[in-house]
Amino acid sequence: MSEGSGKGRRVGLFVTCLVDLFRPSVGFAAVRLLEAAGCAVSVPLAQTCCGQPAYNNGDRQTARAIAAQVIDAFEDFDHVVAPSGSCAGMLKCHYPALFADDAAMRVRAEAFAGRVHELVGFLHDVLGVRTTGARFDGVAAYHDSCSCRRELGVVDQPRALLAAVEGLSLAEIADPETCCGFGGTFCVKYPEISGRMVADKAGHVAATGADTLLAADLGCLMNIAGRLSREGRVIGVRHVAEVLAGMTEAPPIGGPRR
Repeated sequence: MSEGSGKGRRVGLFVTCLVDLFRPSVGFAAVRLLEAAGCAVSVPLAQTCCGQPAYNNGDRQTARAIAAQVIDAFEDFDHVVAPSGSCAGMLKCHYPALFADDAAMRVRAEAFAGRVHELVGFLHDVLGVRTTGARFDGVAAYHDSCSCRRELGVVDQPRALLAAVEGLSLAEIADPETCCGFGGTFCVKYPEISGRMVADKAGHVAATGADTLLAADLGCLMNIAGRLSREGRVIGVRHVAEVLAGMTEAPPIGGPRR
């Protein structure tokens, strides 16, 4: 299906809580993409949450305990890949700092962080995948999650791979740098601000004329899908991995819109 240099690479897939609980098809799509590129993929059963909710709320003790468990579960893999910029950003950018006062664990956390990748960035930048052989008829808008754009630098990679999908046309969203308002616990702590932000984002998505919205973070997708649905907008919402893997049998997020 795809072209890549993954032969012999042992990849541990960090599934993420939201994928596990709400959208397992994203995990299966990630496995298909990675295996098609030649990787040997495993999904450690001992994995848990990335720890971001605790971290964002200042509970460093719980975040450290979770981080230690995740490092233990994934330490033997060549690469750790997550179909989420948010979770990958937590693993890669914040784990080492959690162990600033523990020299041995900090070394392990830094080595671990160096092997962590967001799925689409990994396919494009590390494995050299340029096409997945997928087809998807329609016009799609791509939303950049804050973590993908700001923490991981994954911006052009998904657009490049989507441009190679037969039948798909890409439409750019105005103000792509702007958050959708989800922000993990931000939407719980500041619901009025979050609501205004997602309303603006939904308006920008609708203005593109796209019939499908894609992104690499399920939290963003669920947030925007909810707003689009409440506004009565008929726009399908999917994780980018589902389209790249040609696995679009499941209804769009939020309901059978397309």
